[in-house]
Amino acid sequence: MYYGVDYYPEHWPEERWEIDASLMESAGINVARLAEFAWVKLEPKEGQYDFSWLDKAIEILGRHNIKTVLGTPTASPPMWLVRKYPQILPRDRDGHVMGPGGRRHYCYNSPEYRELTRKIVSAMAEHYKDNPNVIGWQIDNELGCHESNRCYCDNCLIKFREWVKRKYGTLENLNRSWGTIFWSQTYTDWDEVIIPRRTVGAHNPSLLLDFLRFISDSTIEYQNLQVEILRKICPDKFITHNLMGLFGGLDYYKLAESLDFVSWDNYPRFRGNPDPARIALSHDVMRGVNRGRPFWVMEEQSGSAGWEIFGPHPLPGEIRLWSYQGIAHGADAIVYFRWRTCRYGTEQYWHGILDHDGVPRRRYEEVKRMGEELKGITELEGSVYKAETAIIYSYDIRWAIEIQPNNPAFDYMEQIQKYYTGLFNQHVPVDIVHPLSDLSKYKLVVAPSLYLMTPEIRENLENYVRNGGTLVVTLRSGVKDWNNVVTDKTLPGELSDLLGIEIEEYYSMPQEEKYHIKGIGPERFTCKAICEFVNPKSAEVIALYEDGPFAGKPAVTLNRFGSGEAIYVGADVDLGYVESLLFWLITRSKIEIIAMGSRDVEVTVRESNIGTKFIFLLNHSDRSETIKLSFPGYIEEITLEPKEVRIVKR
Repeated sequence: MYYGVDYYPEHWPEERWEIDASLMESAGINVARLAEFAWVKLEPKEGQYDFSWLDKAIEILGRHNIKTVLGTPTASPPMWLVRKYPQILPRDRDGHVMGPGGRRHYCYNSPEYRELTRKIVSAMAEHYKDNPNVIGWQIDNELGCHESNRCYCDNCLIKFREWVKRKYGTLENLNRSWGTIFWSQTYTDWDEVIIPRRTVGAHNPSLLLDFLRFISDSTIEYQNLQVEILRKICPDKFITHNLMGLFGGLDYYKLAESLDFVSWDNYPRFRGNPDPARIALSHDVMRGVNRGRPFWVMEEQSGSAGWEIFGPHPLPGEIRLWSYQGIAHGADAIVYFRWRTCRYGTEQYWHGILDHDGVPRRRYEEVKRMGEELKGITELEGSVYKAETAIIYSYDIRWAIEIQPNNPAFDYMEQIQKYYTGLFNQHVPVDIVHPLSDLSKYKLVVAPSLYLMTPEIRENLENYVRNGGTLVVTLRSGVKDWNNVVTDKTLPGELSDLLGIEIEEYYSMPQEEKYHIKGIGPERFTCKAICEFVNPKSAEVIALYEDGPFAGKPAVTLNRFGSGEAIYVGADVDLGYVESLLFWLITRSKIEIIAMGSRDVEVTVRESNIGTKFIFLLNHSDRSETIKLSFPGYIEEITLEPKEVRIVKR
């Protein structure tokens, strides 16, 4: 397993590098990421390259048994480049140029910037292709961060018109697909097609969704430009990119296709107290976009994070706990951000393992302890995360609901998180999957708010249920086609036969209102934002509204379809109801539950290719917690101290 740090030798005197490498080696560090923001030091003037300083840093690390992952430095164009090529700068919705001074100040569709990218990446690749200490590449850094890929310049306008023309073929098809007859927006020439710069009122939702798809595709195209260069020159070195967990500005399924594996950046205390279920979901999304394969954590929080204002440092035990949580969810490498806290620049207060003075303290000792422990769990290599349940997650659906959320309190990612937390709290491992993924290996699949629908997705879901699967679909499903146009069928549209229902009426609640439903047991639960009057056709009712405009009407139904069951939840229900429903379905689906007890103890499983199970127990609380493990022929009650991690092998 690789265990590493993000290291910036260019920030420190050369005489310090040897000290750093020695401290890293003592802590068990065996990999470092370098150079992803060092363009100006690698190419101080156009066409004049200087790799000597980086060669020396890599050589020093290598002598201490530390391999290098090189970042291509394109996330931060140097000042000489911006001065000579100001046309590479992005523009906001109002047409204002977003100048240099931060990072990510470039348009992904700028032909000049793409050519400059080719040159620096090619020069780096040629120089390091035979260096045995360089094992891989990270493309750029956090593509799309700060919404930097949402550019509205003329380059993007031209490229968007080309993108739309490729997708729709004819203006007639485009006009029909977007419904441009509304408000006289019909296009009679491709040069009339616009991008959604600021306008009076709101743009066509179909235009907005396609623009977000275009922005995502443009970013991926820019990444793949670099991938192709590196594949050609350095075919024996892996290529990755550091994603951002639950970030929604890119289709990560598509972005991951050209990479050897994905990496991601995990900062549990960036915005306050960590939410273990949210962090776990982020890990699982990353594994999901990586097609179920192991991934890397390329930036794991090791100190307080922030720019102008910084948050709390990780508490004692949390660095180790978060690292094991990543491994438990399928990470094959943990790399800490950063080695030493920088003295200058925007991230002066984004702390690393060492503080500004470079003195090893508590956080270093915790990293060192973790490094020693990893030497004893080499059996994990080659094992994979195991789950019998899945949640369907779609970036297209997320974007469509963000464009038109239907109700200010309705949020797609909240739906995903709520159903994930409902399984997490019951110690049930989960995979995150694309709507067209093969679902056959899962006993239970949850599909929150399938707002956009295609015949292919419907067929995939029908085949899954027909062959014995249990499917949960939630409110606002089947509402629109893939072009973001509302269906002319009675809701839930394409899904009506599978779910055995029709939506008689839907209601958007005022913010202060909440209604109640009665579930499978005696409990009473609340719902908010949106509720639907579900009219069963072949389905049976399993929950009713107790009050509100649909009092006494069905809220939740179950339909038998082929050999399986399809459940529809027609309200934005609270977590309590979600947990109650899922517990009932887990039992009906005969999903293996290997742990019972404290919700503060996270339970996940990795399994080797010979069937050995590694059960991770992680106590996220500040108290001692007890968990009961149960397998055929084995029952054990285990107490874990605060922040303690235990791995049980069976």
